[in-house]
Amino acid sequence: MSDELILEVVTPEKMVFSGKVDEVTIPGTEGEFGVLRGHEPFLTSVDIGELYYMIGGKKVYYAVNTGYAEVTGSKVTVLIETAERADAIDKDRANRAKEKATTQLSGLAKEHDEYERVRLALLRAVNRISVAEKSS
Repeated sequence: MSDELILEVVTPEKMVFSGKVDEVTIPGTEGEFGVLRGHEPFLTSVDIGELYYMIGGKKVYYAVNTGYAEVTGSKVTVLIETAERADAIDKDRANRAKEKATTQLSGLAKEHDEYERVRLALLRAVNRISVAEKSS
């Protein structure tokens, strides 16, 4: 068993983070889960939510979108659509996106073709606002 845990957070555009961490917590589609070095290997899907890792007792937060996570005893690879570090989130833009999605959603029936797309946009905006507040 390795003495370190490596985390890689990757989007289609870039490697968002790669480095040694003490632990990582990921928003899985079956619920949030934490990983320490030596964890049993598995593959799972990632949901919209808050990913954070700890280094030296300090938490670093990211707002993440959907994707997948592969866990081994010494490495966690998270392949996701988007990831924004809390201190890099534009709160005003996130609030505007929330307002726009809320307005659009109020005018759509659940059966409408656009309903799910707008609902997910609202979830992403709310998540970004929540994570951005952790950087204050």
